[in-house]
Amino acid sequence: MKIEIWSDFVCPFCYIGKRRLEIALNKFEYKDEVKLVFKSFELDPSSKKKFDKNIHEIIAKKYGISVEQAKASNNQIIEQAKAVDLNYDFDDLIPTNTFDAHRLSHYAKTEGKMNELSERLLKAYFVDSLNISDYKVLANLAGEVGLNSDEALKILESGQYGAEVRKDEESASKLRINGVPYFVFNNKYSVSGAQPSELFLEMLEKIKKEELSEAATEFLSENKSEDNEDSNAGNCSDGKCKI
Repeated sequence: MKIEIWSDFVCPFCYIGKRRLEIALNKFEYKDEVKLVFKSFELDPSSKKKFDKNIHEIIAKKYGISVEQAKASNNQIIEQAKAVDLNYDFDDLIPTNTFDAHRLSHYAKTEGKMNELSERLLKAYFVDSLNISDYKVLANLAGEVGLNSDEALKILESGQYGAEVRKDEESASKLRINGVPYFVFNNKYSVSGAQPSELFLEMLEKIKKEELSEAATEFLSENKSEDNEDSNAGNCSDGKCKI
């Protein structure tokens, strides 16, 4: 089973949604058969790397609300994060552009470390208050998950993997994804938003049931075909007789 996850590292609900999915996976009998594939999505591709305002002020300006209202909204998100053992720090969070972080995640994918780096980048932004557009910070984070930090720095400086980021975003556009997190199960079912873990578990079980049903149907079909091929033989072999 494959689950593709479009997300952005500065999206608070992406981290919450990721954790809720993981809670569901831990209750899923066939967890080891599930492959997670993280896809790039920039909430604001034109975002600056440096801001002279904090996240509360940025949100207030963006949505035309007061700073107090923005803080209240962020506090609600903090409570949702706590429910899945994530300790968000919006006061010290460093707003920035995520394109380079996404590029680095695609390098991590080539080394089999995309899942680990995605987790580390989300934690770096929301919990550790790190600047995830700073090349040295990114290289250090890469090193923390088992990648070569020197190689990561070279890749960041070279501009590599930008095309891979754009390809993911083009795929999102074709699927009409305009918000994240967005989960696609087996190229068939989609879930939008940080849904409850119970919903994710229901989806996992539904898909597994379908997979088992399809496998059984295929098995019966293959055996029926074999029976038809041998229908004129009228012999007995392997401990059974075919008429």
